Amino acid sequence: MNLVVLDMAGTTVADDGLVERAFAVAARTLGAEPGSARHDGQLAHVRATMGESKISVFRRLADGDEERARCANAAFESAYGRLVAEGHCAPVPGAREAIERLRADGRTVVLTTGFARVTQDAILAALGWTDLADLTLCPADAGGRGRPYPDLVLTALLRTRAADDVRRVAVAGDTVSDMLSGTRAGAAVVAGVLTGAHDETALRAAGATHVLASVAELPALLARVEDGR
Repeated sequence: MNLVVLDMAGTTVADDGLVERAFAVAARTLGAEPGSARHDGQLAHVRATMGESKISVFRRLADGDEERARCANAAFESAYGRLVAEGHCAPVPGAREAIERLRADGRTVVLTTGFARVTQDAILAALGWTDLADLTLCPADAGGRGRPYPDLVLTALLRTRAADDVRRVAVAGDTVSDMLSGTRAGAAVVAGVLTGAHDETALRAAGATHVLASVAELPALLARVEDGR
């Protein structure tokens, strides 16, 4: 595999419930107070759509009201950024080493997210990962469409020119939307990891070719795949 496209929160970055904590702040802009039935229903939707572009999620929660969706998204990103700045952010054990190994093996690594660029940059800075990957992408970098669309994976391929065939691309993530994005892009390896939002049953149902305990296992998996094992 020449190109490896990795999700961040839940895959390479331990989320520690930050998405739900930030949503609790954003929910108030949508008229959903914590503890209310409306809040619980919206939180269930957030959990089900983990990995998707956050503005897309808020557009659905705001019933298509663009101004309310943007206000909620801004509140979410601001709250998430504060939590990251306060130190509530850590790498998944072995993630940094896995990325370094992938690059040492000659593979191009791209980190992707459903967050806005400002939040992605805050996470990368907090972890000291600013120069860890070859490229980082958020939905705005792919024309505004994040997962489950294939755009982030295909943008990674177009930007890096690391491979001349989508079958030389591997994708890894912890959510159903990560799996859908990878399969829709035509990636040969679409690996689900169990360090985040969704379980093995959900990941396989969404098209995972492999399911790993952690992204730390990805370099060895790609070596086995290329060896035909």
